[in-house]
Amino acid sequence: MKTNYLFCYDIRDDRRLHRVYNRMKSWGLHLQYSVFFCSLTGQELQRLTDEIGEIIDPHMDDIRIYPLPARPEAIVLGCGDRVPEGVEVVL
Repeated sequence: MKTNYLFCYDIRDDRRLHRVYNRMKSWGLHLQYSVFFCSLTGQELQRLTDEIGEIIDPHMDDIRIYPLPARPEAIVLGCGDRVPEGVEVVL
């Protein structure tokens, strides 16, 4: 069974950034600069994280993978707030 994910990244080095971007193009749909939508099985998610993990520098780069509900309810038009209403950030 596949689950939908948002894969977001912040890569400090241009060479690693291009490598991650090129790898992600084969896994998902490019939505914004460093954001991809992916629909993956558990095995595919593990394979993707292994592949990206070999590219990045874990001390400098930031990768975030957010599972999405089966039917996301978000609608975005234009530029909005950085944190959408209804989203709680816990640090």
